[in-house]
Amino acid sequence: MQSSLQTDRRFPPVNRRRDWRVWWRLTRPHTLTAAFVPVSIGTALAFHETNIRISLFIAMLVASLFIQAATNMFNEYYDFKRGLDSPESVGIGGAIVREGIHPKAVLYLAIFLFAIAMLIGVYICVNSSWWLALIGSICMAAGYFYTGGPVPIAYTPFGELAAGFFMGLVIILISFFIQTGEVTKTAILISVPIAILVGAILLANNIRDLDGDKENGRKTLAILVGRNNAIRILAGMFAISFIWMIGLVLFHLVSVWTLLVFFSVPKAITATKGFIGKTKPIEMMPAMKATAQTNTQFGFLLAIGLLISYWL
Repeated sequence: MQSSLQTDRRFPPVNRRRDWRVWWRLTRPHTLTAAFVPVSIGTALAFHETNIRISLFIAMLVASLFIQAATNMFNEYYDFKRGLDSPESVGIGGAIVREGIHPKAVLYLAIFLFAIAMLIGVYICVNSSWWLALIGSICMAAGYFYTGGPVPIAYTPFGELAAGFFMGLVIILISFFIQTGEVTKTAILISVPIAILVGAILLANNIRDLDGDKENGRKTLAILVGRNNAIRILAGMFAISFIWMIGLVLFHLVSVWTLLVFFSVPKAITATKGFIGKTKPIEMMPAMKATAQTNTQFGFLLAIGLLISYWL
């Protein structure tokens, strides 16, 4: 007799030869830089203030990556439960609808990653401040409620704002604080363009999924303003990020070396142009990828600029 999983039409036949790549795709690796980049920037900025504790850097990095991966898994689980994902869906891990992984397995894995992140958080708190336990809990709650709960953040116009705030500004400031024991004006200001670019990743995702989201009752920013205006907003977010860095240099808050971020301008242009005139999700995947790559390149170049200015 076939199992209920195999006979449920919502699932494809169970792939008994699946390998680790199924689980790797489930993390949505192209989004993980949204966790890696802020930790790197906060730590690089802390070099200017104190001696860096590598153990805290690694702990913060791993915890952030686990929270980001778990958030993606909650997204996969709840979008499936709400009937939003299908084998043809673009931009998903596909573990449930394409590989036959049971939804509960995805949910339990997300919870497990959250639990590991919490244990790492205890280590960070012991070596810095217990106030971070509250802040970290709020960040994890935001990760869950992004697609979980009765009114998911992702279904509202505030998804980009929430992602940018928690995965950009907050992670940079925590990464800086655990090394220095303080939060400075410069740390806050330098986190702004990264917060914007993290939000841009979500906006690009919502532009790509606009038609499907509209059919399923979502009220994302892209739906509210329309595709063309959403593309203009995306271009504006890129522009503001670069102009912001010029302002920080002109006000002598950071070194001119941080203008290395301008080497990521071509990728931002590619991302913006990649959405123009496109209506099918598969056609917009290169633009979506370029948006994530802009965040990655901008962030790494900023971290490198901060380190160069420290050593010179």
